[in-house]
Amino acid sequence: MPNNKRPAKGPSAQPNRKPAAKPVEADPDELAQNLVDLALEIAERESADAATLDARRQDLTVLIRRLLRRKHDDVLHGAIEVARYTDADCCRLLRERVEEEAATLHLRGDGKDGTEGGELEIDAFMIPLFVHSTGGLNQADVFRDDADYEALMDSFRSSGLASAGTRIVLVRHLYDLDAVDRIRYSDLQDMLREAAQALRSRKLVPTPAIEASMRPWPAGDYGPDEEAMELRFLLGFALKAADDPFYHVPADEAAADAYFEGRMARYRMWAGSVAPLLQRCLSVHPTDVELNFLYQDLFYGAKEQGVAELGMLATLSEVNQRLDEQQRAPERIKAVVAPVEANGEPVLRINLYPLDGGAPLATVDKPMDLAADLSAELADLCDALGTVGLDGVLLARGFDAAGEPEDAEPYLSA
Repeated sequence: MPNNKRPAKGPSAQPNRKPAAKPVEADPDELAQNLVDLALEIAERESADAATLDARRQDLTVLIRRLLRRKHDDVLHGAIEVARYTDADCCRLLRERVEEEAATLHLRGDGKDGTEGGELEIDAFMIPLFVHSTGGLNQADVFRDDADYEALMDSFRSSGLASAGTRIVLVRHLYDLDAVDRIRYSDLQDMLREAAQALRSRKLVPTPAIEASMRPWPAGDYGPDEEAMELRFLLGFALKAADDPFYHVPADEAAADAYFEGRMARYRMWAGSVAPLLQRCLSVHPTDVELNFLYQDLFYGAKEQGVAELGMLATLSEVNQRLDEQQRAPERIKAVVAPVEANGEPVLRINLYPLDGGAPLATVDKPMDLAADLSAELADLCDALGTVGLDGVLLARGFDAAGEPEDAEPYLSA
């Protein structure tokens, strides 16, 4: 029987209790520095034994996941920015760990959906595309046909890009770079939770974070008869058992190389076979659309690929423009590439020289991230310049005040 008596009044009715103290929130700068310190210790692993190194990696993962749960995007971005000016290896390690954790979510199977209570993993992947068309894509034409959309989702399993037990869902939207840029780490975690719930439920579930990410494209700058090239992204989610052997990368280096080579071969076959289907998904005039696929990766890796390729295309366009201004055949010009500093920022400088010697005919600077892998950036740029038709490409340590290269040697592609 419920007790409906009014509580007694006065100070003796309840014990004298102090209000519970609110937990003290750690200082954001301190949290960011903790991340940097952990990443730096891992990057400088020569001085650490294996057990200590494993413990530090676990500490870093736990701290990143905690910050993601609490939506501390500012701390994560701040830590990466501090690491950028601290140590390049530390910054790369920290950024990779943050981005991988932001694009992945671990959860327990409850047995109701056939998961038998084991650990599940869902990740957000993207496929960057360069879409060539006349006049540009029309957003209203994208994914109009239900059957084509379903066939595109099924193609990941049928082509061997996902295991038979993996559940795949593609967002029914084609993202531009601006929309991808606006998705914060914590936003992506919310999207992963919604996708996991949708893939595990037999009913329709609300997905406000995913819907909020599907932004309209800005008005294009292309005329109806102009040739257009647009960077776009397919975004999808893959839910699978965390211990699915299909995704296990062998520990042996040679076996791991073979694993990734096999996946790349399957991806290329998928891209070739799925292109007509995807053209129909993107346009009511599919034969007028040409697609160039970049490699499928987790969310931030795919974004980085697209941005890097866009930057390289802009650099090559500027090089070709400078070559046209010289009114000389490209084979009568050589390029020398060297890392330099311009206006306080690192760049890869391309100087174009006549074969008969003399001062540089033109200079093109390609911006470079402080934390970038210099050798990889140089190799990518030199390989790209090799497609322009120049007499040759050389690598130098730098340039003197007159623009002459220092210690220049011919670039030999690997």
